Amino acid sequence: MKTAVAKKEIESALANRFGAVFERREKQPGEIVPTGVSEIDAVLNGFPRGAITEIHGAASSGRTSLLLSALAFATGQEETCALIDCSDTFDPTSGAKARVDFDRLLWVRCNSNLERAFKATDLLLHGGGFGLVALNLADVPSRNARRIISSWWFRFRRSLENTPTALIVITPVPCIRSCATLVLELMNESIIWPSTVSLVLDNHDARVTMRRGSHLSLVEDSTRQRGSYSFALTHARLLERIRVQVNRERPIAWTVGSAKFESVR
Repeated sequence: MKTAVAKKEIESALANRFGAVFERREKQPGEIVPTGVSEIDAVLNGFPRGAITEIHGAASSGRTSLLLSALAFATGQEETCALIDCSDTFDPTSGAKARVDFDRLLWVRCNSNLERAFKATDLLLHGGGFGLVALNLADVPSRNARRIISSWWFRFRRSLENTPTALIVITPVPCIRSCATLVLELMNESIIWPSTVSLVLDNHDARVTMRRGSHLSLVEDSTRQRGSYSFALTHARLLERIRVQVNRERPIAWTVGSAKFESVR
């Protein structure tokens, strides 16, 4: 009895800000949430409601840009959205530039606690009322992402059935397996650099190296042996534009295999 009363009090408190987010309605066949990127929407229309979409890729592959685009489009359509930020990496400034409506976004910070992130996602999915829920695990180490037990994904899939909520999960490597209705792989196809690049480094011992596979490494010689990088130069100071390729590993319908677009940074 006390639990039921507490739930009603929480729902009432949230309703004052987010509206009737706990009211459930049945999902209509074929409902989707557009990504906000026309090149991707032309291929897959958007993220399916009542299902899990997994987006995986390495750093600088466009994961965050796609996430912000989806949140901006959904909140712009007056959808109530939620972002479960496992590693506290969401940048409100970038969200504002992408035109995310923060009045319609619930941001849950988990302080790099994976269990807390999954429990928060579970509560939101069972509560219902959200048009788009995003679980950002992009900065979780790949070995930890692969060890996530499948029962969580099965639980999420059951919670989403016959609901209008679309769940997107951002991961460094594919880990949701058969529980994902749609799986997108993002790859950095090429990088377009400015014609002239000026590197202003605080430490003269730091150097830039190009390794096999055209991966740019910015590390300090003194820290290379210790294995702890106290020096960091972000790619945001160098990158002008990035070309992204999106592959549908598990599409809803077998048509075009990939979509390409440019994201200006």
